[in-house]
Amino acid sequence: MKIKSVLLLAGLGMMGNALADAPRNPISVHVLNTQTGKPSSGVKVDLEQQQSGKWVTLASKTTDTDGRIAAFYPEGKNFSAGEYRVTFHTGDYFQQHHQATFFPEVPVNFQVTNTQEHYHIPLLLSQYGFSTYRGS
Repeated sequence: MKIKSVLLLAGLGMMGNALADAPRNPISVHVLNTQTGKPSSGVKVDLEQQQSGKWVTLASKTTDTDGRIAAFYPEGKNFSAGEYRVTFHTGDYFQQHHQATFFPEVPVNFQVTNTQEHYHIPLLLSQYGFSTYRGS
């Protein structure tokens, strides 16, 4: 019985390393409602890339129960350097919660310079203010 437990734990350790080495989606977002201190689920977010002088939509998704979109960049599409934008549709979110807001949308432009890095864009949100930064 002891040998099986040790082998099982050793196997989990190896699998854990394999999972840590697995490539993850290069772009993620997270929305936190700073008024409630809770994740903002159900926020529609668009991901766009600047191509030939205009914005091209790559994906439109909605935050999960934890306020996250963990894998935002389209699977199978080559991730390239350039200018990107995520637009958080905050007006719709607050309307669903029967609250007014000053910011119906929060666009966040960012520059991808290293396609080997992960780009995480968190949004700290309230009805009349927001803050964002490059997360990890």
